[in-house]
Amino acid sequence: MYNIPQEDYDKIEKLIFSDTSPVGIDAKKTHIIILHKLLQIEKRLDSLTKPQ
Repeated sequence: MYNIPQEDYDKIEKLIFSDTSPVGIDAKKTHIIILHKLLQIEKRLDSLTKPQ
């Protein structure tokens, strides 16, 4: 479905990994990363859609 380069996949995996979580990831850190990226996307879209 998604073609994520292995190098990027590995970086993300290392970033969110948690050996203390039953699912293997730090959910709080994962959500913060997702929300931060969404905010960046929102700002970029705003700048692209503003009249010049």
